[in-house]
Amino acid sequence: MLAKLTSKNQLTLPKAAVEATGNAEYFEVEARAGQLVLTPVRIQRADAVRAKLAKMNLDDDSLAAAVSWARQASPASHAAHVAEPRGRYDAKPSRASTPVPRRKR
Repeated sequence: MLAKLTSKNQLTLPKAAVEATGNAEYFEVEARAGQLVLTPVRIQRADAVRAKLAKMNLDDDSLAAAVSWARQASPASHAAHVAEPRGRYDAKPSRASTPVPRRKR
């Protein structure tokens, strides 16, 4: 499969490659020995995580133990990466008097 890099550093991935990853929307990008390695990333919103934890009815000690374990485990040992997209949360409001419409995906 072949993908072309545009003048704006954008790649269009072949449909077959994206479908093989489960139609992931986000990818972790790693440069390794002159190659780019794309790893699908599952995005989880904090509200969704909180809702799942509430349904599990875990006590404070169980949550503290789980957080402690997660902070000690190496990233390579996790089967799936979980991340929050930074752009949507860290974006500064526009100084323009009229709001700028968002691009559709």
